[in-house]
Amino acid sequence: MAAKNILIEHNLRLVAHIVKKYQGSGEDPEDLISIGTIGLIKAISTFDAEKSTRLSTYAARCIDNELLMMLRSRKKRSREVSLYDPIGTDREGNEISLLDIIESPPVDIVEQYATQKDIRHLVSSLKTALTPREYQVICLRYGLFGASEETQKTIARKLSISRSYVSRIEKNALKKLRCLFDEQPKNHC
Repeated sequence: MAAKNILIEHNLRLVAHIVKKYQGSGEDPEDLISIGTIGLIKAISTFDAEKSTRLSTYAARCIDNELLMMLRSRKKRSREVSLYDPIGTDREGNEISLLDIIESPPVDIVEQYATQKDIRHLVSSLKTALTPREYQVICLRYGLFGASEETQKTIARKLSISRSYVSRIEKNALKKLRCLFDEQPKNHC
């Protein structure tokens, strides 16, 4: 243990020399020396004299690796953004955070419920209000019930009919569906 401590003390200059390479990284030089010293301690603890490598060469690599690992981990953390971190100030000088900017508008629960009710009504009415052909075209055109959304041209090819006929079927089906929700008398639909 005493020999280990002597080797560490005698090689601290090596740490200072290697740390000079990283002075422009924006890190505190004392932090770099501390991390480099950890690399030196690891090098002395794991050094194998039977291999044909000098201690200073091996230690230099270990110190360098330790510093690089620290810089990489800090670089990863520097990309993390907190919603509460200040990003600027408003006109009155109050700090503004990212959360203040991306805050969502209040949700109108009554309107949301009404929309969901309308959607459930529409889905349940599709098969009863539309003919089988209209139902098929609407499902393909708008990607309903697991179907992929397709163009009128693709649907026409798939059903062996003209694109203009698909357009008329779609227009007629949408008109029927609108009548389900409009307050108009049924004779206009």
